[in-house]
Amino acid sequence: MTQNSKIEWTDHTFNPWIGCQKVGPGCDHCYAESMMADRLKKVQWGPGAERVRTSPANWKQPLAWNAAHDKFFSEHGRRQRVFCASLADVFDNAVDPAWRADLFRLIEATPNLDWLLLTKRIGNAHQMIGEALITMTGDTSLLPSWPWPNVWIGASIVNQAEANRDIPKLLQVPARVRFLSMEPLLGPVDLRQAHFAPLRLPRVDWAIVGGESGTDARPMHPDWARDLRDQCATAGVPFLFKQWGEWVPRGPESMGYPVVDDVPRRRITDVGHNGQDLAAEGGNDVWMQRTGKRTAGRQLDGVQHDGFPEAS
Repeated sequence: MTQNSKIEWTDHTFNPWIGCQKVGPGCDHCYAESMMADRLKKVQWGPGAERVRTSPANWKQPLAWNAAHDKFFSEHGRRQRVFCASLADVFDNAVDPAWRADLFRLIEATPNLDWLLLTKRIGNAHQMIGEALITMTGDTSLLPSWPWPNVWIGASIVNQAEANRDIPKLLQVPARVRFLSMEPLLGPVDLRQAHFAPLRLPRVDWAIVGGESGTDARPMHPDWARDLRDQCATAGVPFLFKQWGEWVPRGPESMGYPVVDDVPRRRITDVGHNGQDLAAEGGNDVWMQRTGKRTAGRQLDGVQHDGFPEAS
């Protein structure tokens, strides 16, 4: 499924710059911070930290991918997807606006690629896109038409509070595709109220759901993923189950859930509380086991979900 990326829903990752700051509970155990700041010592993370632009050679890679469109399409029957940015945020306030304009020039120069701009700062997207287009041309009377057919705009959503706050902002951004990355999923989320609108209205076009990986990963109750799967099926929205992450239900094996001994276990309720605590809220307790991402896999009740929206 991937060519230059191990992420299940893209073919390539492109980072125009590196560095970020935590802005919500989904950022608590940020893999990018751990990789770049702690292990590789390349970028300082957090408030006031400098963002680092990547090399000119890196910026040329999307041009090569774009040039390879015909070969890729003949082999796969679809366009290439580019996730931008896995180690940063396109709509980060701390980024030089000129860099963002350069990114949009690159996107404009690669019309054969579908660019997936995923952000934790969706409230910035509409204004910053406009500013980038103005900077590109230097003349508001010559602004390129928007939305571009090869740009998908996504918002990271981990719980109901973020859904209520940020999905309305996402729906205000003109885009070829609007999508949700619900990873790590940290609680139940109901999208049915306003976000799966009739086709004639702005709506969510795609949902990616997954559990957390990494050293301090939090388990995802299976009912949270099941409910989103069912909401998407009812609304006709493509659903992709990316991963369980570190934690997976302990059986039944007939549904694709392994039973592994000698690994940590945790009993959680459907609101995420410790089911072994007498004061725990919620119900439908389930035993989760920490098997690691590879063993946990990405089947939900025995089915691998690889839904994608139609490309431009």
